Amino acid sequence: MNSRFLKACRQQPVDTTPIWIMRQAGRYLPEYRSTRAKAGDFLTLCKTPDLACEVALQPVERLGVDAAILFSDILVPVEAMGVGLRFTEGEGPRLEPVRSQADLARLHVPDPVAETGFVMDAVRAIRRALPPGIPLIGFSGAPFTLASYVVEGGTSRNFRHVLGWLYEDPAGLGRLMDLLTETVILYLKAQVEAGAQALQLFDTWAGVLSRRQYREVAAPATARIAAALRGLGVPLILYVNGSAPFLEEMAGTGVDVISVDWRVSLGEAAQRTRGATALQGNLDPMALYAPPKILEREAARVLAEAPAVGHVFNLGHGIQPDAPVESAVALVEVVHRLGRKEP
Repeated sequence: MNSRFLKACRQQPVDTTPIWIMRQAGRYLPEYRSTRAKAGDFLTLCKTPDLACEVALQPVERLGVDAAILFSDILVPVEAMGVGLRFTEGEGPRLEPVRSQADLARLHVPDPVAETGFVMDAVRAIRRALPPGIPLIGFSGAPFTLASYVVEGGTSRNFRHVLGWLYEDPAGLGRLMDLLTETVILYLKAQVEAGAQALQLFDTWAGVLSRRQYREVAAPATARIAAALRGLGVPLILYVNGSAPFLEEMAGTGVDVISVDWRVSLGEAAQRTRGATALQGNLDPMALYAPPKILEREAARVLAEAPAVGHVFNLGHGIQPDAPVESAVALVEVVHRLGRKEP
């Protein structure tokens, strides 16, 4: 496929800098809100392939981004493992906590086709509907982030339970990490078999770890996933929110692209990772609320700091639900215009 996004992921020359936006299929788009209303609730939307396809295509059509991303939720494979899951409006996910060896005993590594086949159906539907040159990104939560949700029972401010387990019984938490790692490997392989052309691992909560803990707990799981997927021929992107302390370790996991948040410049990230990977990022999502001239200035700053080859423009975190659609449209236009390369 002649895709500038895939070329940039592989550190190949492109005509202009590619861009997509984390959470680009989301509540800031009126089209999404309309489709969500048809579904009735979030999990139904995730588990209905036709509707998941519809929302995945909306930002491609509205914004002109260079890649689509599968519409789903990172907790879908966790539910298939045997963890009770529900979403409460305004409160986010609620899970049946796993905090002991007895809790671990009720979990299993799910068959991704038999138990999450609706995700693979959505992948196939999106691929059929995408225009030429626009690839599909599949994704999963990374093991530590999934463990954080599972152990905490939802989102957390201090991650008391998962970090407490790590200090008290690292081997026990390691068994949960092993289950999650195997689940993620099979889940992502199935997405590629269904048609995903790139993959992103979201290790959103790994930023709560110390550098030593990241090196000992999160990085080995990511490295196992990268090694298992390497033969599939699709780029693997790793995102960690709060990744500044870990850039070298992230580059050493064997992923193809590191997605960098806004807390560290792309220039520093490139220097510290020594060209081992392509880089993705890293505009502060709050810049989308700025006037157009300021937004263009900040996008230009990111482009100026990025490596000449091997850069995918993105936000440093997901777009906010109330972000102006007009700003997202303008950002894509600005990146394509200012990121144009000399022939």
